[in-house]
Order: sequence, then C-alpha cells, then structure tokens
Amino acid sequence: MEAVQVSLPADLLKAAGVNPADASREATMLLTLELYRENKVSVGRAAELCQTSIEAFMVFAGRHEVPMHYSPSDLEEDRRTLEHLSW
Repeated sequence: MEAVQVSLPADLLKAAGVNPADASREATMLLTLELYRENKVSVGRAAELCQTSIEAFMVFAGRHEVPMHYSPSDLEEDRRTLEHLSW
C-alpha cells in the first residue's frame, strides 16, 4: 500500500492521546474510524486500511463508542446464509 507522509502538530497528537512513537498507526486507525463512522468504508475495508483484522477494528470502534453498521438487510442476508449452511 502506498504511503503518504503527513505533518501533525504535537499538541494535536497530545489532545488525541496519540503516542508520538506510534503516531502513524494511531492516526491511520482514527482516520479510518471516522471514514467508517461516516459510512464511507465498510468494516472489512476499514480493517484492510488499518492492516488489522475485522475483529480488532471492531474492538477499536467499540472502545471509541462507534456502533457497528448492521442493517435489516444485513440481518436477512446473514439469516439466508445460515439457512443455506444448515444441514
């Protein structure tokens, strides 16, 4: 994945509680979380962008009180999948 360098004020990192030693990773997680919150990326894409598992991203989102997007159509799709997998 191509990387871009960004310069952030130290006070911003401090206010966000971001460890300067791990600023790139934490800033990526927070930016991706906002994209997910705004429904611009799926949970799978968010995890991919953060180079982490879906489960780890979901835990991160939960710690930041961001609810998972799960619509009635998602529920119906899961129900059909379970029905199909049941023997």
